[in-house]
Amino acid sequence: MGWLAAPLASHAQAPAAVRGSVAGPGGAAVEFATITLHRAADSVVVRTEFSDAQGTFRLDAPAGKIYRVSAMQVGYGRYWSAPFEVPAAGLVLPAIRLAPSQATALKEVTVTGRKPLYERRADRTVVNVADSPLSSGATTLDVLARSPGVTLSATNDLGLRGRQGLLVVIDGKRTPLTGNDLAEYLRSLPAEQLQSIELITNPPASFDAQGGAGVIAINLKKDQRLGTNGTANASLGYSEQAKFTGGLALNHRRKNLNVYGTYAYTDRRYFARLDLTRQFAATATLPAGGLVQSNDQLAHLRSHTARVGLDLNLSKRTLLGASITGLASTNDLSTASQAVTTDELGQPTDRFRARTDWNVSRPSGSANLNLRHAFADSASAAALSADADYARYALTRLSDQYVVFDTPGRAADQLSGDQHSRLSIGAAKVDFSQPLPHRSRLEVGAKATQVVSDNDVAFTSTMGGQTVPRPDISSQFSYHENVNAAYASLRGALAGATLQAGLRAEQTNILATQAGATVREQHYLQLFPSALAERTFNDRHALTLAVARRIDRPNYQQLNPLRTYADATSYLAGNPNLLASTSYNFELTHTYRQKFSTGLAYSRSDLPIVNVVQPSPDGGRLVVSQNVNLSTRHFYTLTLTAPLTLTKWWTLYANALVYYNRYVGELNGTALDRGRVACNLTANSSFTLPHGWSAELNGFYESREVYGFQVIQARGQVAAGLQKSLWNKQGTFRLNVADIFYTTPNRATSTYDNFTETYYSRLDTRIVTAALTYRFGNNKVAAARRRAAGADEELRRAAGQ
Repeated sequence: MGWLAAPLASHAQAPAAVRGSVAGPGGAAVEFATITLHRAADSVVVRTEFSDAQGTFRLDAPAGKIYRVSAMQVGYGRYWSAPFEVPAAGLVLPAIRLAPSQATALKEVTVTGRKPLYERRADRTVVNVADSPLSSGATTLDVLARSPGVTLSATNDLGLRGRQGLLVVIDGKRTPLTGNDLAEYLRSLPAEQLQSIELITNPPASFDAQGGAGVIAINLKKDQRLGTNGTANASLGYSEQAKFTGGLALNHRRKNLNVYGTYAYTDRRYFARLDLTRQFAATATLPAGGLVQSNDQLAHLRSHTARVGLDLNLSKRTLLGASITGLASTNDLSTASQAVTTDELGQPTDRFRARTDWNVSRPSGSANLNLRHAFADSASAAALSADADYARYALTRLSDQYVVFDTPGRAADQLSGDQHSRLSIGAAKVDFSQPLPHRSRLEVGAKATQVVSDNDVAFTSTMGGQTVPRPDISSQFSYHENVNAAYASLRGALAGATLQAGLRAEQTNILATQAGATVREQHYLQLFPSALAERTFNDRHALTLAVARRIDRPNYQQLNPLRTYADATSYLAGNPNLLASTSYNFELTHTYRQKFSTGLAYSRSDLPIVNVVQPSPDGGRLVVSQNVNLSTRHFYTLTLTAPLTLTKWWTLYANALVYYNRYVGELNGTALDRGRVACNLTANSSFTLPHGWSAELNGFYESREVYGFQVIQARGQVAAGLQKSLWNKQGTFRLNVADIFYTTPNRATSTYDNFTETYYSRLDTRIVTAALTYRFGNNKVAAARRRAAGADEELRRAAGQ
């Protein structure tokens, strides 16, 4: 990558050190003050650092130019220096003395000083969940569904900017779940535990290449206050069913040690209702006909989540961290169905009623050990970080399905299932970051991941009081995946420009067996280049160009052929013939006045993976939902983002995504070449009200769109929340209403040459929630800056912070 270092050396001047110190009104050193070096001519930011424990700082900048320095810290007014020129030998500035700011204190009381809900960066959008009035009583899945550009399909597949295929990481750890399993996991994780969510459309080489649409990085809360502190919260929500969430977080932080623990309990009852119509073409054994069915499901989810950990400073520059996380959830579901089969003229031929009961248990746990070492005291010094992770997910699904027919002489039938899944994922990685001359930085790393999944299911049928095994639909499935990766990334800066180029190599080994027979064995090596260039022309205009190649490997759930019966007429199953999908992504973004952005993007995916519903090979009126490969997907997008301050008390974040989606492929004799223009609109208003009140109003709209063989109708949602600071800011009361007008029901039609399905689904989304949070402990001590470690450091470096 010498091509990048050469122009940097030829254009940049030798850096010189600008040193100084910052203190408060009484002369005490101010630690972690934000010190920013600006060009004097236009105040464009050149470099930012933090002051250390002694209040001192150092900024390196090209000599012979004129600059100004600003200093900021919570509780103080912003300081600006007079313009100065930096000589080649460097410069020591006069001591900076910060003055208390009454305005800043008032902002904290009225919550106007908090982070904005959404932050737009060069390669991602950050959703700051912690301060949102709408987060109380919600689940992580609810928060994601309201986030700009995120969609959730009726089959619980997450999408970002109109595309499926995402890598989801929680506190830097990959979550190896997709579809319904991932949705259930995120429903079990209360939003009260979230600090922020990062929607990363152009991940750097340090991230896994998995996820053609990008990465969703979920960051959990960690108390930053010094001393011993805690937070307790409880929320109660109601729609047609009650929902309760309660939790406690404790944290002890002193100079060299931070120990923390969290616990949350969730008890949520909810419903799901589905009406569907299917039309079947004639087969060798059945004439053409149809099915009309309605499902009414009630569910009761209970989950316990806990996390304990510590960060230990072994020395001034070495940090050791360890954490253990556990989540145990139990979901009892019961679906009542009524169905009518019809002939080709639509006349009823048979009626039946069914009841399907599940008891689903999902215990999981993970452990992390991480080490970070800086080789010098400077914030830009060379650094080494290492992580070792192990996670285990288990699932037990017990099901009973009772079917009663109205046809005389046809006996009732019961199908019982006992399914077990055990998934383990182990990962070890090491990252090294080295500063180079001329404001450049080299990052290299390696990672090895091992996934092992064992699954088995046994079905029995009971008819006329006699129970018999069902070996035709009972089986065992095992999946082993090993990915070995290495990457290098080089980042540098010229006057007004930043360049980043990376290359990641991933070697993949897959072995899948069913009932002891090999159904898939693959070994392949692929390269994933990425590049990002940012050019700042002036304080009004900047351009960013990002290019990357990524992959969507089918995981064990998508390959697993074992069945899960959703109701009496449909089941879910994996497809062992799925192949990995690769994509090339290009995006050009223009930023105006450092906040308004316009983005143009194109992505081409080969062998895209999509979810389809098709008649089952078993025959009859049974259908199967599974993933298949199409040939190609073309995706064009226009993104507009506008954060607006309409008044002193009203800020608006507006996001518009207009895209054209085109699928090309073939399935069971049905050729597909379909495209459509669609849009996704999000608007979020934040209001600062008198007497410690604040409010939030969120709305999104998803137009009619194409997804493979499916056409999905338009839908949207409006949500509103109120928040009040209590007890000298130690308490917070929140009240919110989600999906006020109940406009999220989903309508879609799948069309094939031999089959058509139209469905209308309604979920339990209109909920009123009241919540109370209480913070206790040593609030008078200034917050300590979080020291990134392990995988958290990976996220920090990826953000360029």
